[in-house]
Amino acid sequence: MAAKRENGRKNDPQRTQENILDVATEEFATHGLTGGRVDAIAEKTRTSKRMIYYYFGSKEGLYLAVLERAYRKIRTLEEDLQLSNLPPEQALRVLISTTFDHDEANPDFVRLVSIENIHHAAHMLRSDAIRDLNVSVIETITVILARGVAAGVFARTADPIDIHMLISAFCFFRVSNRYTFGTIFRRDLSEPATKERHKGMIADAVISYLKA
Repeated sequence: MAAKRENGRKNDPQRTQENILDVATEEFATHGLTGGRVDAIAEKTRTSKRMIYYYFGSKEGLYLAVLERAYRKIRTLEEDLQLSNLPPEQALRVLISTTFDHDEANPDFVRLVSIENIHHAAHMLRSDAIRDLNVSVIETITVILARGVAAGVFARTADPIDIHMLISAFCFFRVSNRYTFGTIFRRDLSEPATKERHKGMIADAVISYLKA
């Protein structure tokens, strides 16, 4: 018979951990590592600090697990695109669109990365998983660029990390600076027509750069 927790529900460790990570993502994205409270996470997940520490070791361990899962999510999305089956320009446009839509739909991811930058990536440095996860997107872009040059579609031999940075910078900025930029220029970046225009703009900019 499956073990039961004190509240009488069946104990499902994987589901419990996912629930903790869901709540911890919101807590850390809202309050940061320093301001995030494990007590609050325990209360919202109907678990205990003891159980959280059992699964994740410490508050910092939980925070790192949140970061790793956030990166794993976007890298998994990219891997599921099957870009090798698409012509190089279309493959790059699909990758850009996916990055754009992911950041738009996951502001917590953007806030978490911003918070980690405040800490000079101190916690990411401890994670082999994050480094390994992010190798895949560079490999994907490298193959797309090589195919594009070989087919005569792209005229420029570009650094794949530079291209990744160019894409990420625009998609990330729209979310991270949405409120300050919107306030200064009186523009709602979440407005559907604006989003679609920006999505096309970054794709056209990258493709134009590669064709120049």
